[in-house]
Amino acid sequence: MKVLITLADVEPAVRLNALLEANGTKTAVVSPLDDLRGEIKRFKPDLIVLTGNLGDPINVQIVRDQLWSGTSVIGLADVEDPELRDRLRTLGFTDVYTKPISADELYLAVRRVLDRKRLTEATGLFGQSEAINEVLLKIEQIAPVSSTVIIEGESGTGKELVAQAIHKLSPRRGKPFIAVNAGALPETLIESELFGHEKGAFTGAAERRIGRFELANEGTLFLDEIGEIPPSTQVKLLRVLEERKLTRVGGTTQIPINVRVVAATNRPLREGVEEGRFRADLYYRLNVLSIYLPPLRERREDIPLLVRRFIQEFSSQHDRTFQGISADAMQILMGYPWPGNVRGGHSARDQRRRVGPLPTGPRGAGRARRRRCGRSRAGVSGEEHVGASPPG
Repeated sequence: MKVLITLADVEPAVRLNALLEANGTKTAVVSPLDDLRGEIKRFKPDLIVLTGNLGDPINVQIVRDQLWSGTSVIGLADVEDPELRDRLRTLGFTDVYTKPISADELYLAVRRVLDRKRLTEATGLFGQSEAINEVLLKIEQIAPVSSTVIIEGESGTGKELVAQAIHKLSPRRGKPFIAVNAGALPETLIESELFGHEKGAFTGAAERRIGRFELANEGTLFLDEIGEIPPSTQVKLLRVLEERKLTRVGGTTQIPINVRVVAATNRPLREGVEEGRFRADLYYRLNVLSIYLPPLRERREDIPLLVRRFIQEFSSQHDRTFQGISADAMQILMGYPWPGNVRGGHSARDQRRRVGPLPTGPRGAGRARRRRCGRSRAGVSGEEHVGASPPG
C-alpha cells in the first residue's frame, strides 16, 4: 500500500511520513509547488492525505477524480465545523479530521483506511457504511477459526462473496472452495451431490461419484440456500457435521472428512425452525458463528460508490470512457429501493448497455424523472453514455 502526503501543512505531513516509513509503508511527499496531479499519476497511491487547503478548487477536483480511480482521500481541516466535514465527505473525502491532530492519531486513522482497503480488495465487498464495515470486521474475526458459519441476507447481497472471503482469509485458503446451491438440486439427487454414491447405488449410477464434501476436503464447503434442504437430508447432514465422517449413497464405508461448512440463506433459518421446516439441532450446529448481510436499501450511502464501480467495470469491459454521472441520475438511484440489491445493480448496468443511452442535460433529466413512474433510469455523462436502469 502506498500513501501520498501533501505539504500544505508541513508539521503533520512530516511526522506522518516518518511514522509510515518506519512501519514499512511506501510514501511520497508533495509540496504545494509540485504538480500534484502528475505525482498522483506517477506514484499511483492507495491513499492521499491532504494536510490543508481542502476547499481549494484544484484539490476539490482532484478528490472528485479519485472517486473514479478508487483512491481514498483523508483531509485535515483548519477548524472544527461539522457542516464542512459533511460537505467534504459528500465531495468524496473518505475521512476529515480537525487540526491540531497528533501524529499517532493521524497514523492510526491512515492505518484504518489502508486496512479497510486491503480487506475490501480481498473480499470484493465495496462500501463505506457502518453496516458494511461491520461485515468486513466480522469476516476478519471469523476467518481464522474453523467453526461453521451461517450467512443471512436477501438475494443479491453478496453471500457467496462473503463465503469466499472467509475462505481466502482462513488457514484453508490454499485448499478447495466448493459451492453448492442446495435450492437448485432435485430432492432425489441432493444426497448423491453432497455425499457421493457408489456404483449401482440406484438406477443410472453407472460408476462411483465423489460428493461435494469429499471434493472440499481440507477446504471450505459453501452450502447456499441451506433452508431448502429436505428433512431426510438434514438428518444426514447433521450426522456428518457431528461425526466428521460420511458414507456415500449405497456404500457402507465411513470416510473421514475435514471440511469447514459455511451455509447461507435468504430467509432467517430461525423462522424455519419455528415453522417446523428446519431441524433445531441442525440449526444450532450450523449457527456457531453468523453474519448478517444488510440489503442495499439499509446502506444507501454505499450506492454512489457501487454505481461508480459498476460504471468502471462497464468502461473497462467495453473500452469506453466516462467522465461522471449526473446529480439527477444519482438522486434517482439513491431513491430506488433496489429489490435485487447489488446483483440488481449489475443487471441494471447490463440492461442499460443493451437499451442504449439516456439523454443528458436539463431536458433529459426532466424526461428521466417523468419516466420514474414506469421504470427508474439514470444517465451518465461523458464521451459515451450509460445508464443504470433498476430492474422492474
